[in-house]
Amino acid sequence: MNANGRVRPKKALGQHFLTDMSVARRIAETLDGYVGLPVLEIGPGMGVLTRFLLDEGHNVKVVEIDNESVEYLTEHFPSLEGRIIADDFLRMRLDTLFDGKDFAIIGNYPYNISSQIFFRLLEVKDRVPVCSGMLQREVAERLAASPGTKARGILSVLLQAWYDVEYLFTVSENVFNPPPKVKSGVIRLTRNKVTDLGCDEGLFKTVVKTTFGMRRKTLRNSLKSLMPQGQFIADEALLALRPEQLSVDQFIRLTNMVAEARRNTLSAPNAD
Repeated sequence: MNANGRVRPKKALGQHFLTDMSVARRIAETLDGYVGLPVLEIGPGMGVLTRFLLDEGHNVKVVEIDNESVEYLTEHFPSLEGRIIADDFLRMRLDTLFDGKDFAIIGNYPYNISSQIFFRLLEVKDRVPVCSGMLQREVAERLAASPGTKARGILSVLLQAWYDVEYLFTVSENVFNPPPKVKSGVIRLTRNKVTDLGCDEGLFKTVVKTTFGMRRKTLRNSLKSLMPQGQFIADEALLALRPEQLSVDQFIRLTNMVAEARRNTLSAPNAD
């Protein structure tokens, strides 16, 4: 900590501490209506957001990897005793958190791991009905991007298969210490009613990642590595598109077509 007893922002941890209390309050309010749901806050820093979550009556646990921040929170938030987890969210066990009950996730997410956080969210999607928070605006826009927009990417599709994603508001770079070089965006993800995609979920992920890995190519070309030799998809209109143009439902249909082509290969009689 510095001479004023405050935590020093660490570039290696992607720390940019929010200094505007009105913004912190607005972020906390993204969980209005979920007061009965336990909350895990990722990267609380000096508790700017934590304070408002506690004031609104949330049952909060915080996970913080920075030892200085853990020390600060322990000293300044005695009500968090026993609820400060000194760990890395990307590595910690989530299955036993809150005694196995559903929980919300919120945070002013470190820029350098924000995408990884949301990939981790997908692993516990059936236990997290709502997730909100602030991250780099470009990433926030990507998560909420609609089909046909340049911002659409892998996480757009994978998250929107299971969540309704809302881009809520933009935050100026001038309300942080130190100020980042870009603006931030606040989003909220609310679990939809999907319990089964209607396709092989592992293959769905593979199709999405493979096609976006060659996003400048049409699906006809980017899918070649996934298709058995001699097999093809007959939907020429779909194959002429690029991945950012597809809806979640179209990706599901495409996944089933790839799966069918693979089954046809397995069931085909061997040549003499």
